[in-house]
Amino acid sequence: MHEESELVTGEAVVLDLRVAKLASRALAMALDVLLQLALLLAAIMVLSFVMPGADESLVLTVLLVFVVLVMVGYPVVFETLSRGRSLGKMAVGLRVVRVDGGPIRFRHALVRGLAGFVVDFWALGLFGAVAVIVSLCSSNGRRVGDFLAGTLVVRDRAPSTAAYAAVAMPPGLEGWAAQLDLTRLPDDLALASRQFLARFRELRPEASHALGWGLAQQMGNALGTPVPPEVPPWAFLAAVLAERRNRDHARAFQAYAAQDRPGYPPVAPYPGSAGPPWPPAGPHPEAVRPAAQPEPPTPPSGTPMPVENPFTPPS
Repeated sequence: MHEESELVTGEAVVLDLRVAKLASRALAMALDVLLQLALLLAAIMVLSFVMPGADESLVLTVLLVFVVLVMVGYPVVFETLSRGRSLGKMAVGLRVVRVDGGPIRFRHALVRGLAGFVVDFWALGLFGAVAVIVSLCSSNGRRVGDFLAGTLVVRDRAPSTAAYAAVAMPPGLEGWAAQLDLTRLPDDLALASRQFLARFRELRPEASHALGWGLAQQMGNALGTPVPPEVPPWAFLAAVLAERRNRDHARAFQAYAAQDRPGYPPVAPYPGSAGPPWPPAGPHPEAVRPAAQPEPPTPPSGTPMPVENPFTPPS
C-alpha cells in the first residue's frame, strides 16, 4: 500500500499526506478494542451488582445498549472531540482527516463509527475481515466507513529523530517585529507555522504557497496587523516566531537574573535589553557577553555594493 497520497483540495491545491499503513492501523484498532472490552467488562460488573435479581431479558437489553454505546459511541466521541484521533490512534500517531485534508466533524465520525460496527468489524464484518479486504483493495487503505464518510487515515506524528530547526529573523524585519503585540498569538497557530517552516522545501510549490499564505492571514488576523507589502508569507511567519522566541528568552533571562545572586546588574526590560538572549553559564553575565562585532569595511569609491535578496527561503 502506498505511503504517500496526493489529495486535491477545493482550491485545486495538491497535498502530500502520509497515509497510515495497515499494520499501524491494526495496532491502533487493537488498542481501541482492548479499551472497549475493558469498558464492557466494567459495565457487566456494575450490572451484576445493580440488578442481581432482575429479569434476564431486561439484563440482556441493558447489556446490548451498553455494547452499542461502547462500540459505536467510543470512537465517535473521541474522534469528534480530538479531531480524528481515538486513544489507540493517539498512541500510534494516526489521525482521521477528510479526503481534502481538513479535520473531520461529528457527522464523519458518526458514519465511520456506525459503518465500523455494522459493516467493517462486528455485525457483518467477520471480526475485521471486511475492513482488511477493502483496505488492501484501496490505494489509500480506506475501509468501508472511510468511503462512506469521505475520510482517510494519515500519519499524524513526525519521526522521533526529526527536530525543528531554529527560526531565524529575516533581515529587514527586526524593527517591524519588535513593535508587535504577541500576547494574542495562539500556541497552536505558532506550532502550525513552525511545522510549516520546517517542511517548507518538502511541499509542492502550490501547496507551500497556499498553506503559507493561509497561515500568514490567520496570524495577521490574530495579531491585528496585515502582512507587510512585498514580504513573502514564510518571511512574515519566521519574523513573528523569531521575535516571540527572542522575547521568551529575554523573559527567561530576566527571571534568572532576578534570583538572589549578588553582583548581578539590573536587567533592562524587553525590548532594548542589553543582556544576552539566554542565561549564561558563567558567574556573571557581563563577563561572558560577546564583544562588539566590527563593522564591515566600506568599499572604495566607485565600487558597487553587492546586493543580496533579503528574503531567501529558509534552508
